[in-house]
Amino acid sequence: MLIATSKVTNQGQISVPAQVRRDLGIRAGTELLWDRNEDGDYTVRPKRLTLADLHRVVGPATVRLTDQELHRARREFLASRTKRLDAKKG
Repeated sequence: MLIATSKVTNQGQISVPAQVRRDLGIRAGTELLWDRNEDGDYTVRPKRLTLADLHRVVGPATVRLTDQELHRARREFLASRTKRLDAKKG
């Protein structure tokens, strides 16, 4: 299903459509990862922090969460961030 289109500038840059940025939680400075599958098709996705990245930034975890709790907390954080960014635009 086609969601949106982008054009490439002379400098090789593209703009990510607003709806795609909102859906994926992309903001200024977000790194995008480009993957190529066996058929030669490309997909693009935002780079997410791994637990190892987070550990390097904040040190050892003092709170233990289940995978389900961690995923729920991440979804809630991304929803609140999107809401704050939308409020700034409004």
